[in-house]
Parts: sequence; structure tokens; C-alpha cells
Amino acid sequence: MHVRRVVITGMGAVSPYGKGVGLLFSLLRRGKSGISRVNAPEGLTVPRIAGVVPDVGAESIPRKIRRSMSPLSVYAYLAGCEALEQAAVPPGVVSGDRFGIALGSTLGSPESLESFFRQYIASASMEQIKSMLFFRIMSHSAAANLAQALGVSGRVVSPSAACASGCQAIGLGYEAVAFGRQDYMLCGGTDEFHPLVQGTFDLLTAASSGYNDMPESAPRPFDANRDGVVCSEGAGLLLLESLDSAHARGAPVLAEVLGFSSLSDSGSIAEPSSASLAACMRLALKDAGVQPREIAYINAHATATELGDIAESRAIAGLFGTEVPVSSLKGHIGHTMAASGSLETIASVKMLGEGIIIPTKNLESPDERCAGIRLPRIPVDLPGRIIVKNSFALGGINCSLVLGGPQ
Repeated sequence: MHVRRVVITGMGAVSPYGKGVGLLFSLLRRGKSGISRVNAPEGLTVPRIAGVVPDVGAESIPRKIRRSMSPLSVYAYLAGCEALEQAAVPPGVVSGDRFGIALGSTLGSPESLESFFRQYIASASMEQIKSMLFFRIMSHSAAANLAQALGVSGRVVSPSAACASGCQAIGLGYEAVAFGRQDYMLCGGTDEFHPLVQGTFDLLTAASSGYNDMPESAPRPFDANRDGVVCSEGAGLLLLESLDSAHARGAPVLAEVLGFSSLSDSGSIAEPSSASLAACMRLALKDAGVQPREIAYINAHATATELGDIAESRAIAGLFGTEVPVSSLKGHIGHTMAASGSLETIASVKMLGEGIIIPTKNLESPDERCAGIRLPRIPVDLPGRIIVKNSFALGGINCSLVLGGPQ
């Protein structure tokens, strides 16, 4: 039983489109691709496309706080400031002990890790390595940097659950507010692109390489001609507080977090199980106190891998049937890793507000093995006010959120 209803009052985004929630949603609606050709050292990786964040003005951040930040912390800070501005949270509240952060990343900065080991291996000494580099490598680097930059003295948690990190962070923030542990939680995920990340997915034979000369044609979630993940970067941050708090201070209520679940699939560290994915969604619905028939849309994790797309499709079909609209936003902006759950939640909240469903980009020939679910090919009206957002990670970490539109 929840003590308090939890709502979203602010959102901020940095994506392959650039800075801002408005830009993110506008280009998603237009079907614009955020994927482009990138360079990588020969022999490191075959894929040559990614969703890379353009210049977002990192120099605007005071050097005193920027010097310990890698790109993933920069993205989180900019997105966090946007969310706080929209929510109009007073500075004194942010620095109080009732304001917390839940911010995850896949790991620390891969760019900084490479720099560290290049210097160390070249000299077999750490004498030339600057101590500030360490603060960019920590697995909780983004959360720590954001807390320092904003002067946060409340709870700070940093889930590191690969692709589920951002969604899990929102869920942890939701529980902290719902049970009165914190009054406000700034939640989400962030990650930075690096060829080593792309190369890891290539090593797992899970990265797209067949569209290197046609970047805008990949990735292709649910499509028969998909060939894997397109790695991307960015950050998505959401400000959560109680409904009573939002009403008391006249804050905008963008959506309500109705339910959350996070389960472990111990059957395989790499291959998803449709039964486990269905169990995760079912538990989120139970937490929200809603039935499958009440769900109007599902924002799928769907990364354009064969195993993942098919397992998620079967899980959705088995629980919700064939009529609930389903789409993935990774065809537009690629897989932003730890940021995917929160960036896609932000887009889903915007869809709730606009009453529209953005279809899966690059879905031209739906895989018949995904045919048990409804996959819109054009924008359609959102036929209700309650939706599900999925995030499923390597390692068997599964998360689902249930969101309700503003009342």
C-alpha cells in the first residue's frame, strides 16, 4: 500500500537530437532519425553508425563543477537543470535533506577509462595521471557529480543495471516519495557513446552493421530485416514529488507514476525469457492496481535484436492480447543505454499529454514472429490514459513502469 500518490512535475532531456524535451518530442513526432555515421579505430568494431549528442554547450557549466564531469555527467546536469526549471523547485528545497537523486549509468565514463589506461600502460606509472580522472570513472560518477553541482544533501542512489538503469532509477525514486522517505526525487539515466561500448555489442553479435551506409535506416525494432542495436548517448531526468506537494505549490502535473516493478530473470545472463518479461509487467500492473484491459499503450524496450524483440512481443501478447498499440522509439534515436528508460519515459509522458502514439521508425516489414501484437505504422490517437513503459537489460534485470495521464 502506498502512502502518497507520486507525480512527475518536471522533465529534462539531452538526446542525439540535442538539448531539450521540446526538441526531442518535436523530432520524434516528425519521424526524424538521430542516427549518423561515426568514426571508430580500425579493428575495434564493424558498426559505423550511432546516435551522438551534438554540441550542447557544456562550456556554460562553471568550470569548478565541470572539471570532474565526463560527457555523461554533463548531459545529466543539463537535463536535470531543465527538469528543475520546469518544475519550479525553489533552490532551498533542492539543497535540503528531503530532496534526493536516483541517477544511473551503465558504468563510469568509458572515454575516461580509455584515457586512464592509455596513460598507465604507456608508462607503467600513475605519476602523470590527474586525480580528477578518477571522479569520471566511478560507477556513480553522474549521480555524485549532479549532487555536488546542485548542492543536494538528501538521498543519492545510483543503480547500475545496464539498459534498465534509467527505468530502475525512476522506480526507486517513485518508491522513495510514495513511502515518504523523500519529498522530491530527481530521477533518470545517462550514458555517453564510445567505440568500446559499440565494440562490446559487436562482440556479442548484437550490434547493427548492415546499414553503415544508410544510418537513418537503422535500428529496425520488430522488423524482419533488423540486424541489431545502434548505440547512442544522452540523458533523461524527471522530477518526482507527491501529488499533494505539487497541488500545494501549484506545480504542473505532467503524469502520475502508478506502479513499478523490477525483477531478475535468472534463467540466462544474455537471453531474455518471455515468461520473465510478462511477470515483470504483471507485477507492475498489480502495484498500480490496474488490469491489463486498462492499458492504452505500451512503450517497448525493443532494441532491434531478434531474441529481445520476439521475447518482448510474446510477453506482451500473452498478457495484453493483440489490440494494445505497441511501439519502440529506438528506431528514431537508437539505444541510449542507461538513458533509454528515462528518455523514453519522457517521450511517453509527452505522448500521454498530446494523446498520440508515435510509431516505430524503420518498421517496414514486421517480423511474423512479432505478429501477435499491434504495431502501428503511422501516428495514431492514444485510446486511453494509462500506459506501460518497459526496460529490459542484459544480465536479466527487468523493469516496468505504469504511468497515468494528468488528471
